[in-house]
Amino acid sequence: MTVFIMVAGVFTGTHVWQETAARLAAAGSEVHAVPLTGVDADRPTTSASVDLETHIADVIAVIDAVDAVPGREIVLVGHDYGIHPVLGATDRRPQRVARVVYLDCGMPQNGVPALAAVPDQTLRAQLAERAQRGEAEGELAPPTRDEWQRWGSTAGVSDAALDRLTALAAPQPLSTLLQPLRLSGAVAAVPTTGVLCTRNGVSVDLVQRLVDFGDPMLAALTDPQTSFFELPTGHWPMLSCPAELAAVLLRAAAGEGRRLRPAGGGAPPAHLRPFPLEVPELPRDRKGHVDLYVPDAEGPRPAVVFVHGGPVPAGARPTPRDWPTLVGYARLAAAEGMVGVTLDHRLHDIADYERATADVTAAVELVRADPRVDADRVALWFFSGGGLLTAHWLTKPPAWLRCLAASYPILAPLPNWALTGSRFRPARAVTHAGPLPIVLLRAGQETPEIAATVEEFVTAAKDCGAHLELVDVPNGHHGFETIDAPEETRPALRHAMRSVVTHLTG
Repeated sequence: MTVFIMVAGVFTGTHVWQETAARLAAAGSEVHAVPLTGVDADRPTTSASVDLETHIADVIAVIDAVDAVPGREIVLVGHDYGIHPVLGATDRRPQRVARVVYLDCGMPQNGVPALAAVPDQTLRAQLAERAQRGEAEGELAPPTRDEWQRWGSTAGVSDAALDRLTALAAPQPLSTLLQPLRLSGAVAAVPTTGVLCTRNGVSVDLVQRLVDFGDPMLAALTDPQTSFFELPTGHWPMLSCPAELAAVLLRAAAGEGRRLRPAGGGAPPAHLRPFPLEVPELPRDRKGHVDLYVPDAEGPRPAVVFVHGGPVPAGARPTPRDWPTLVGYARLAAAEGMVGVTLDHRLHDIADYERATADVTAAVELVRADPRVDADRVALWFFSGGGLLTAHWLTKPPAWLRCLAASYPILAPLPNWALTGSRFRPARAVTHAGPLPIVLLRAGQETPEIAATVEEFVTAAKDCGAHLELVDVPNGHHGFETIDAPEETRPALRHAMRSVVTHLTG
């Protein structure tokens, strides 16, 4: 028999598991939803000292209460914040736990508090300041009905379920978010399964791409004991699709699920595949975090600066400016008589957009100061998650910016990015773009979540009369240069480059 021990996320108690637990029990499993002290109605407290260790003790108590009978395997399920006490308890009882299920949550590390996983960046910064001042006591008020989106996508949750979630929400003791998770390392030997909710912005393919970047921190995800499942729903699958969640948990307990391939194993990952167009083998001129590809032409030349997407793990090797796609674009620009530029910026996390903007700004100034570059004729070309960065230059286009281009960009924060109040919202910024030419390469087979951000931007651009040119790749997917057949993408790449060159030289 499988014994499921389930731990809910911030502000929520055992009530969120009712439907899923009923289905697991009907399938013959034993189920325990852990009431967390100070959060769940079943475990009230008058103490002000409720912290992460308190909740770890809550989970350990349930593990210890399960009879240690051969054949009864314990599977711990942690949703959202709940993965922190789950890992803490597993680390102390590794022989008792057969598998840990990460339900739409991050990968907590030793010494890092749950605060690092709070999606709302403004709130995260405020709480971090409180922690620095030593103010760890108190509670965090639960969201109102309209604020749950700041903690994750509510896609699929019915109005009635959202009303109930709000009515039963409880304050979260601050110390549970501020106290660092302490692990001895014993938990690393326990098999794991990740259940990803795609409507919340994460998929197995996305995780595979992150692994392919070569960051050693992610190598553990390719362990044969680690598997993955997807659910096409938002951040609360126990409310939006309890039957499907129960089925996945049963399969996870049986050791099923998709495995990830190690970085460098098999065929090259998408970001290291060849550029689809033949371009001259022009050498690079490396200056700091910037590479220039300079054509053999007289006089200062206009420049096209290619800005990679992300987030890209800090340990990714090679770094983006050496990826064949970006090098190919830069050499293609050089073949058109422009100075092609690639660069590395520090968009390693959703919270890094300000830092990445500063990196790109510094790179552009370095390029414009080069005597081989016409400082008054520069184009910026953004990719994927770098699309949010466009807001900085759309809001107040500088005189030297003659064109802004973007390939399969993300043009609004995705549901789980929680960038409420962020200035990185291109659909709003485009209303200030004025006569700036914008060239947008649109993937016809884009993921629904990203496609919605593109359509929002296109609508806003048309409404305000922005100078927008759409270049469609009808059968193209996100990252089409190296994912799709070259014949599908070549015409669009040539057309877009010629448009950018025309704006730079006209």
